[in-house]
Amino acid sequence: MGARAPAWRGQAAEGHRDRGAVTVEAALALCTLAVFLAMAVGAIAAAGASIRCVDAARELARLAARGEAERGRTVAAQLAPAGARLDLRADGDLVVAEVSAELLRPLPVRIGGHAVAALEPGAAPP
Repeated sequence: MGARAPAWRGQAAEGHRDRGAVTVEAALALCTLAVFLAMAVGAIAAAGASIRCVDAARELARLAARGEAERGRTVAAQLAPAGARLDLRADGDLVVAEVSAELLRPLPVRIGGHAVAALEPGAAPP
């Protein structure tokens, strides 16, 4: 009968072949974690910018309904995210304000806020 290789040699050879698998799994886990973290931070930034748009639209509609449309635009521009678009229109006896901004410049994603206020007596529509 021939000599058999010790059992530990076969196990060592298998462990040697799997040595890089742990490194690959760790790299994939870290990449997944980085993507998840980036998406979470993006979602929080989007929520914050959306709240700023809603606040700016509310102030713009409120001040425009009082007859102070230019002051409303100034205040809304300060409250809104940088580069936001302010739209103001009259719809009968209502003032409608919309504020929107691009979330990320390379992506075509816009967020925004919408507010409506009734014109006060004696106030001219914008």
